[in-house]
Amino acid sequence: MWTVDRRHPDWPRIRLAAAAIRQGQVVAIPTDTVYGLAGDPFRAAVVERIFEIKGRAKDQPILLLIASLDQLHALVRDVPPVFRSLAARFWPGPLTVILPASERVPPEVTGGTGTVALRWPAAVLTQAIIREAGRPVTGTSANRSGRPAAATAAEVERELGRSVYGIVDGGRSPTRLPSTILDLTGAPRLVRRGALPAARLAVYLR
Repeated sequence: MWTVDRRHPDWPRIRLAAAAIRQGQVVAIPTDTVYGLAGDPFRAAVVERIFEIKGRAKDQPILLLIASLDQLHALVRDVPPVFRSLAARFWPGPLTVILPASERVPPEVTGGTGTVALRWPAAVLTQAIIREAGRPVTGTSANRSGRPAAATAAEVERELGRSVYGIVDGGRSPTRLPSTILDLTGAPRLVRRGALPAARLAVYLR
């Protein structure tokens, strides 16, 4: 377990976590919502391992975390105008958007849907890990499917034990709610209520 201050990241430990991700390991990391499982989404074996860790059905897409809009544009085929308004208002933050996936996104990540769920988290520590890894990372919650999301590194350890390579301990999450998910592949549709209140998105859902 690597203990890191969320607001003042410890770069040697961030580099260790990022190097593990680049080498094909799965690492539990804190975000601005709950803890997530970070791995290289472009390695089929890593994605397979994440499904095994979570006990998750393989037709379920895996959310990806990014640290810039440049990373997003490489992962999607089309960006609707409403996305720009949403990103300007709520990114970085606890909003996940579903967009048409580019050919670069492996089908294992999309769950065969042809779409990809993306989020730019606000947490400085999370952004630092993504940037140091040099690629988007997976961001599905660090828990067994159907179980409550983990808000601390200790909860991740109790839930997943040694099934992950390492855990970045960034302290308690600011919330136990996951990100709010909007599907933007057609008319904006609320898929999951979460840390960003749906009322703040109402104007975009009309």
